[in-house]
Amino acid sequence: MRSFRSEPILWIHVAGLATLPIFLLLCLLFLSVGEPLLPVWMELLLVAATGLIPLLWMQLRRPFYIFAILGIALKPENLTEQQRKILCLINTKLNRVLALLSAILSIFVLWQLYQAAPLVVNMTSQLPQWRILGLALAALTFLASNLFLQIPVSVARVLVTNDTEFAAIEPLPLEKINQDFTILGVRVNKILPQLPVEVKTEE
Repeated sequence: MRSFRSEPILWIHVAGLATLPIFLLLCLLFLSVGEPLLPVWMELLLVAATGLIPLLWMQLRRPFYIFAILGIALKPENLTEQQRKILCLINTKLNRVLALLSAILSIFVLWQLYQAAPLVVNMTSQLPQWRILGLALAALTFLASNLFLQIPVSVARVLVTNDTEFAAIEPLPLEKINQDFTILGVRVNKILPQLPVEVKTEE
């Protein structure tokens, strides 16, 4: 049987981490739009609450169903036993702790971006200087940055699991998948082609 680490969807989600700097840069630029209308703490609270709380709440209550990309999701009934074992690793106390730590890191990064925003004012001077619009777009890009941080961190936890621990995991019952996970997107029978199974032959 092929290793669970060869599951393509895991590496696609990890690769999503590469988009994190792009969304953080966009957040920085949007934070520089217009003159502050509200106290610093209030603007930060608005951006952080919109860009962090919904995703964090999801990860703590019903984690993102990782067998989904670009608005399409693999039907739970089509998951293999190995894939249902992977879901067991996603929905753990450790992953909830990692989600909280990632959220704390994101808030720290947001504060640094807010501090640096005045330095890039010239780069956004051609945009409409509507502060409310700037904050709204900053919140959306901050939400995207959190999505592409939280999901790869969650998946990384799976990848570092040793083979012995993974082998001992009981597959998640099919009826619990819809209860325990947030499934986003149109459900389809197949997203990615299955890799060939490794078969050991006796010499």
